[in-house]
Amino acid sequence: MARVKTQYQCSECGAISPKWSGQCPDCEQWNSLVEVQVEKPAGRRQRFQAALAGASEPCLLSEVGLATLPRIDTGLNELDRAIGGGLVHGSVLLIGGDPGIGKSTLLIQMLSRLTGGEQALANLYVTAEESREQISLRAHRLELNVERIRILAENHLERIFRVIESERPGLVIIDSIQTVYTEQLQSAPGAVAQVRECTAQLVRYAKQTNTIVVLVGHVTKEGTLAGPRVLEHMVDTVLYFEGDSGSRFRLVRAVKNRYGAVNELGVFAMTEQGLKEVTNPSAIFLSRHEEEVSGSVVIVSREGTRPILLEIQALVDESHLSQPRRLTVGLDNNRLAMLLAVLHRHAGIVTYDQDIFVNAVGGVRVNETAADLGVALAVLSSLKNRPLSRGLVVFGEIGLAGEIRPVQNGEDRLREAEKHGFTRAIIPAANRPKSYRGKLQIHAVGKLAEAMELV
Repeated sequence: MARVKTQYQCSECGAISPKWSGQCPDCEQWNSLVEVQVEKPAGRRQRFQAALAGASEPCLLSEVGLATLPRIDTGLNELDRAIGGGLVHGSVLLIGGDPGIGKSTLLIQMLSRLTGGEQALANLYVTAEESREQISLRAHRLELNVERIRILAENHLERIFRVIESERPGLVIIDSIQTVYTEQLQSAPGAVAQVRECTAQLVRYAKQTNTIVVLVGHVTKEGTLAGPRVLEHMVDTVLYFEGDSGSRFRLVRAVKNRYGAVNELGVFAMTEQGLKEVTNPSAIFLSRHEEEVSGSVVIVSREGTRPILLEIQALVDESHLSQPRRLTVGLDNNRLAMLLAVLHRHAGIVTYDQDIFVNAVGGVRVNETAADLGVALAVLSSLKNRPLSRGLVVFGEIGLAGEIRPVQNGEDRLREAEKHGFTRAIIPAANRPKSYRGKLQIHAVGKLAEAMELV
């Protein structure tokens, strides 16, 4: 009989503890330790003994060849952009998102386009949640080419490996990893130990056989990937499928990518024929008002290598509460509090008795500090009830001393604004273009007070 040992593992960082406690001793997260049973069967057979990264003999790094990794076009340009230009042989990709947001739809569309082109690749779609009939109904509803798509309804890892070893596909999709289990462990599917062990075996197989493996992952109510945090460290690329349930637009964001840049963004629109690519994202994030309205400012953000025009809206209203509300959607709430303090100290704008709500239109999340100047001017516009010029676009970081600090790729942002018909731009003085020959009227400012005088 195999000996069963009970341990407690953190669902956030994967740390092991011999006994339960309210707080993880490693990452200090509360209520994250869950009970797992670890069984080591007698004569357990290891499937893949070789090292994950190839040869284990040491060598000089200068002697390692710089071979260019061949990319496989997925047939979806926005997905290719997010993952760095296409799929790479031997890579493991993890995609997560809310239920019903379109993860399975995106993958089945990718398979239909991938198998029909010149780069025909043997594939295997393993559905561990839905039946084969459900996948078939979705594919026919979307009018996809399914002649070369191989499908397997199975959630037992050992049986999945037997099929993979006989079929030898170049691309394997596991939908989803939380429902797959291995008989080497006694815990239920979705447990921390099961998710970690199944992922480890799939990653090991991908590296040793040069097979592309795509894993679909569930997310928690906070929006992060469910399971141990080490899951994201094991794979090569992590994609988050974002989108508001009330909006038809879907964003695919890369938060980790060993084969390309992070924070790249792919934009899709959900239609009756599935996900359609949005080649001009700036157009969907700008709600062209029929007349000028107060509290609305257009900024130029940058997602990965692409500048995107976004509209920032602010609503400032008199507060009847002892502690006025500060609410942001798509922006950092702490950043807003800092900007309000700078406005008060260096511009004399008093908002301590006002409720302030700031929103990034379109459901996108702005992570860079280039939106600071836009947020400050939107708050000022709403407070004074004075609309800004319709053809105005702004960007710039605001420091605690009230200075306007430069941001990266200023000229690319200006060219994107000019392409969409904007006529004026307020930018940091250090971002004043040297070789720009466009038609934009550029105002370069060094202090917040200068920008306020211009508007």
